[in-house]
Amino acid sequence: MTTAGTGHAEADRGEKGGIRTALAGLTTRGRSFLAAGVAAAICSYVLGQADLLRVGLLLAVLPLVCAAVLYRTRYRVAGSRRLSPARVPAGSEARVHLRMDNVSRLPTGLLMLQDRVPYVLGPRPRFVLDRVEAGGRREVSYRVRSDLRGRYPLGPLQLRLTDPFGMCELTRSFSTYDTLTVIPRVEALAPVRLSGEAKGYGDGRQRSLALAGEDDVIPRGYRYGDDLRRVHWRSTARYGELMVRREEQPQRARCTVLLDTRGIAYQGAGPDSAFEWAVSGAASVLVHMLERGYSVRLLTDTGNAVPGEGGDGFAGASQESADAAGLMMDTLSVIDHSDGAGLSRAYDVLRGGNEGLLVAFLGDLDEDQAAVLGRMRQRSPGAVAFVLDSESWMREPSDVPGPLDRSEDRLRMLREAGWTALRVPRGASVDEVWRQADRERRGVAAASGGEGPR
Repeated sequence: MTTAGTGHAEADRGEKGGIRTALAGLTTRGRSFLAAGVAAAICSYVLGQADLLRVGLLLAVLPLVCAAVLYRTRYRVAGSRRLSPARVPAGSEARVHLRMDNVSRLPTGLLMLQDRVPYVLGPRPRFVLDRVEAGGRREVSYRVRSDLRGRYPLGPLQLRLTDPFGMCELTRSFSTYDTLTVIPRVEALAPVRLSGEAKGYGDGRQRSLALAGEDDVIPRGYRYGDDLRRVHWRSTARYGELMVRREEQPQRARCTVLLDTRGIAYQGAGPDSAFEWAVSGAASVLVHMLERGYSVRLLTDTGNAVPGEGGDGFAGASQESADAAGLMMDTLSVIDHSDGAGLSRAYDVLRGGNEGLLVAFLGDLDEDQAAVLGRMRQRSPGAVAFVLDSESWMREPSDVPGPLDRSEDRLRMLREAGWTALRVPRGASVDEVWRQADRERRGVAAASGGEGPR
């Protein structure tokens, strides 16, 4: 069970303020009694009825006394909130646990709890708690669910206090709140082998050589306990001290996921839009590659990456991989459309070196952006592009398909540049197009004379 940070605060009935605060808390019943008492007192004066004055005073004094007692009575109530889990995929539920502790020496009266939640998470939860004994505790919980990713504040928690007659009601707000992070949906992907892995990526050649014990040609100084069979005699003679061959470090597989966030590249909004599918696809590939031991990197069209990642991205198959996945999911949970018009900034980042396998999730492309992607391909041993045609995503399933000449022309340009490019139809699953990309890659490899090692 995952828990979020626990908020803790106290509500005190003796807070600073004046009688105005108590009078402002009069309920409709209390105001009615007060108005009736004043009216009865006026009538008694006009009619000369002393008994009616007594009734009027009783009606007017009762809500005032209730308000004064409620305002002056002091007891302290501490509240906390716990999220389980604090990070949840879109469309899934999270449970919020509320705990109230009476830390005073007096029992409480009737309490009503209300937690503030954004409307996308559902209605505001309300709970009524009966008398809580001194030192007692009450726990309640409710569920929240959102189909839209994002970061949503929960709180502050409000506590309503009321008297036994229902004449007055005061509200105390706690000062703390928690944040629920709704991350994109992540689909489990098949462990296919895409282009580029045979050249030193994935379970490729360099890793196999390193595991077999092949030595690096760069020697280092002898350390106590080193195997004398690893002495590099040529370097020893050159430097005048005992030198040993350094074991080669395995070359870690690398993968860059490019997410096109240009606002002009997508149409529509909502959980079923093309942009949300692209975000979900990027999240699925990032998690999949981390689980396979890749060093992964998330890049957008603006040239920005995930805050905190190193130059080679986040390392997979390590103790930090779960934290890296969480950080990237947090970034994707709040990512939005950019104002950019092209992919040149991303190309400037990628052209600095070999980024390993390149997986791109793209919106509508024009000829210039297709050319930029063609140059990106030259920096990567393998590249896969999932292109989302906004026009097809905006049409209803019953509509007659429109012309696809433009999108097919862009796909052809990417394929000619060496990309494994696929057009993503509306309603397709990420795993489905992932497997299709592998089949197309194998078909191209077989047509060119072989698939390469698997």
